[in-house]
Amino acid sequence: MKTDTLIDLLARGAGPAPRALAARRLSPAAIVGLLLSAAAAIAVFGAIPSGMFATATPWMKMAYAGALALAAGWLTARLSRPAASFARPRVAAVAVVLAMAAWGAASLMSLPSGGRLGAVLGHSWFTCPSSVLALSLPALAAALWAVRGLAPTKPRAAGFAAGLMAGSVGAFGYALSCPEASPAFVAVWYTLGIALTGAVGAVLGPKVLRW
Repeated sequence: MKTDTLIDLLARGAGPAPRALAARRLSPAAIVGLLLSAAAAIAVFGAIPSGMFATATPWMKMAYAGALALAAGWLTARLSRPAASFARPRVAAVAVVLAMAAWGAASLMSLPSGGRLGAVLGHSWFTCPSSVLALSLPALAAALWAVRGLAPTKPRAAGFAAGLMAGSVGAFGYALSCPEASPAFVAVWYTLGIALTGAVGAVLGPKVLRW
């Protein structure tokens, strides 16, 4: 019998695992990942000027990353529990991304056509996604460790969700060092960095989350 078939048989009719257990494992992983990513971002890239916190720029980035981290964490918790429905957290994660995309698009429409490309690219479009990915790796390792101690029956999907959560945590840390001010920049390049971390999680999931 194949391992996947055995997992399905064992999980069938088992009912969802306790919610508190998933939260107790994932919350510390997210917190530790956030602290490490923030410390690494400031150490490597330096902190943004304190005066920027008087503007909406860093709060916009942290609100996006924080909201997506919560939605992805919810999705990860559901995918870590046999028989738990994950439709609602999946919709929530997509809604957060679409809301940021709409915000970015609206900001571009308010600019002259000649300034739109510059708003999307900013000064660091080439390095932003890879920086978010790199800063997300501690959170990804912690998240996969947390999920491994639970009971995921869809290891690739659970790995992807854990990667999205970790990528959002890394993006939150990166926001403390990133001077870019355009919502369109955040909607494109932050999201790409988060998605890349999700892809890494999806690749690792079947290898590290298998029962």
